[in-house]
Amino acid sequence: MNYILFDGENREALLPFTYTRPVADIRIGILTIREKWELFLGATTTTVTEDYLSDKYPMVEMEQNIMINASYTPNEALVHQIKNLKENQAVYDGDTMVAFFSLEDQEIDIDSLEVFQSKGELLKIETTWDIFSKNGAAIQADYKLLTADRTSEPIPEKTVAFKPEAIFIEEGAKLPLCVLNATDGPIYIGKNTEIMEGSMVRGPFALCEGSTLKMGTKIYGPTTVGPYSKVGGEINNSVFFGYSNKGHDGFLGNSVIGEWCNLGADTNNSNLKNNYAEVRLWSYETENFAKTGLQFCGLMMGDHSKCGINTMFNTGTVVGVSANIFGSGFPRNFIPSFSWGGAKGFATYLTSKAFEVATEVMKRRGLEFSAQESAILEHVFELSATYRTD
Repeated sequence: MNYILFDGENREALLPFTYTRPVADIRIGILTIREKWELFLGATTTTVTEDYLSDKYPMVEMEQNIMINASYTPNEALVHQIKNLKENQAVYDGDTMVAFFSLEDQEIDIDSLEVFQSKGELLKIETTWDIFSKNGAAIQADYKLLTADRTSEPIPEKTVAFKPEAIFIEEGAKLPLCVLNATDGPIYIGKNTEIMEGSMVRGPFALCEGSTLKMGTKIYGPTTVGPYSKVGGEINNSVFFGYSNKGHDGFLGNSVIGEWCNLGADTNNSNLKNNYAEVRLWSYETENFAKTGLQFCGLMMGDHSKCGINTMFNTGTVVGVSANIFGSGFPRNFIPSFSWGGAKGFATYLTSKAFEVATEVMKRRGLEFSAQESAILEHVFELSATYRTD
């Protein structure tokens, strides 16, 4: 069977992260949504997404296909239902389509489908703040999936571990003289990672392949550090997608950081308003600030964005793709993609300059800033022009 992941109706609610990726490639828990589905299904997947992303994330259609809404993460009951779908059948979550069977080039008549309601509790990613607020449940599920019937590498003798049976260490990980507390949730230490001495970690926590916690890092779960990232300072209930750095002291809380981002030394974000009121966050859907229902909500930063030393972000700040923020004072709490500046104002960050930086940043990791990546970001530059004022 051929499985295809589609973006679903809430793609726009997941901007700025879906500017540069399909919904399926959002990281929540230990894995991306795509990686979860592929492990459960035992098959590779392709994608239905925006046209400008389809060169990098193509769709492959075969004679028989099952289309899956990538806003949902898999579980055993849901996967069993999906694998058993037949022609003209679909799985729904209330009024929302989760998956349906499709023949090649077939036009689906939704009203004629035989509908099965999903079984069990589903985890759905509907908003940007779901990524951190539902991260604990996602880490628990991924930990169970990745560690089933496997044996962890031993915990080093001089590492202090609370509830060691809920700690899993992959091959090549280094973690001398640190404290791991899995009392409130599991801790997953990925392949070839390093937790430097003096670090203190409370689960649920995931340190993905090739990533590093700098000396004396303080982690409060649920937190995920995606692959090939370096983080330090104090971090609470946040998700780094991957290839991003927060290498120095400073606080990050209730936040989501995309790929290829860098937070300068002593960058801090507020995650609680002074009056303890509900946090509002910029919505690309309504082009206004939306209620989150949350008292704690920090920073949402899209791919390739950077900030200088001592940057201060207000509660509920949204930063687009490829922004460069610096200077004293609090910048505004919605910073459009390709903006250059800070509290005193912003100018347009030209793609020629932004791409020079992206080329050098990716080269340091042995990767190429390709024409494919350039074309995606050029399109994002045009899409986001309406939000820039200069």
